[in-house]
Amino acid sequence: MVSADLTQTASGVPSKGGSNVPLATAGLLLGMLLSVLDQTVVAIALPDIAADLGGMDAIGWIITAYVLASTATGALYGRISDRFGRRAVFVTAVAVFVAGSALCGLAQTMPQLIAARTVQGIGAGALFVLPTIALSELYPRHLRSRVQGFTGGVFALASVGGPLAGGGITDAWGWRWIFYINLPLGLLSMALAAFAVRLPKSGGDGKVDLAGAALITGAIVALLLVAEWGGRTYAWSSGVILALIGALAVLAALFVWWERRAASPLLPLRLFTDPTLRVVLPATALLGALLGGSIVYLPTYLQAAYGMGATQAGLALNPYVLTFMAVSSLAGARIGASGRFKPYLIAGAVLAVLGFTLLSRLEPGTAYALLAVEIGVLGAGFGLLMQNLVVVAQNAASPADLAATTSATVSIRGLGLSLGVAVFGNLLTRGLQDRAPSPAATAAAIPDVLFWGVPAAVVLVALMVLLPQPVNHPT
Repeated sequence: MVSADLTQTASGVPSKGGSNVPLATAGLLLGMLLSVLDQTVVAIALPDIAADLGGMDAIGWIITAYVLASTATGALYGRISDRFGRRAVFVTAVAVFVAGSALCGLAQTMPQLIAARTVQGIGAGALFVLPTIALSELYPRHLRSRVQGFTGGVFALASVGGPLAGGGITDAWGWRWIFYINLPLGLLSMALAAFAVRLPKSGGDGKVDLAGAALITGAIVALLLVAEWGGRTYAWSSGVILALIGALAVLAALFVWWERRAASPLLPLRLFTDPTLRVVLPATALLGALLGGSIVYLPTYLQAAYGMGATQAGLALNPYVLTFMAVSSLAGARIGASGRFKPYLIAGAVLAVLGFTLLSRLEPGTAYALLAVEIGVLGAGFGLLMQNLVVVAQNAASPADLAATTSATVSIRGLGLSLGVAVFGNLLTRGLQDRAPSPAATAAAIPDVLFWGVPAAVVLVALMVLLPQPVNHPT
């Protein structure tokens, strides 16, 4: 049955406000898939890239530049799309992403590749935020959980499948094709969105808060560099790290000061007065950190402990991915029917505690079948949490604040994910300091690192218990 919010075209295709909903959904999800894939697909090709271009000392910046650019610009796109429309901004962002991908494939030096990855990341900043906003507008409220559940599945599939795809493409055609493959897929996403997405502008002729965007971008870059460099590239007491911490404090204070005065703020501070958002936003950051730590270091553990190659490790994570996708989809459907989020969110956080507890007790010789069950538990927890937190935030927002709220939630999760990767990486580096480098040492250290997910997940349980019943604003 077609919802009252959707009409039926002569051809029988659902539409809303002139949008072709199925094709719009396909175009938006394809863009989302590309943005997440390019966070992970490159990792497996780094040795080939370094062998071809040189610059091994800067190779980490191939990933870092992309993450910094996409995370720092994510919050801006919601407000820009209020001003210029979801379709126009999404199509433009995909075009920037595609251009950056082409430049990556053509790069002849490491600095050229890093610069091209930055361009690619600037476009990618929109490719998770804007679909999350647009899908909530294309579908009626009672279908939000189900639809956003699909986006959680896309995230899980792309996050874990990225290294697998990257390995296959690199082995078959060379590393440049992990970027060239984005061109036809990106163009298809653009064509589908340009044809099918028809959503009204919701921000009138208000100005875009460029000053706020510059301040928050600078603060995010400083924070991520502290997490990435602190204790590894530079000592915590070094001038570089202390200067970055000082810059972070100053930029954050200036951002808050400016947002209180801006006519059309990038991040309206009134959002933080809502009791639901005061819980959801920190919970989302914490969830992002747990996602980042598990997505990056579980494949490493599989390779170190079981002697798997990258492709085998990707396939071995299927229990995590499939459980995540199945639970996200099924829970979204049930929540959409009942409107009761809190029990599912609490259950997800408890499963996350259980999953990290089990993984922290891994020992040499643990059977893969047992590990598969444990990562399936973790995937189920994340499937209950990830996109349902976004929907709770969206339901608590007024229509005027929908884009700002969604942008804030998705961007904070992305920031948490980046911080989680960096913090867990720091913990792993410390755990390996007194051990001779070897796969066995890495396999022994990773469970100790994953143990730190337990207290973080316990805090997540407490936040879900404290989550008030949100006041649903009319759409």
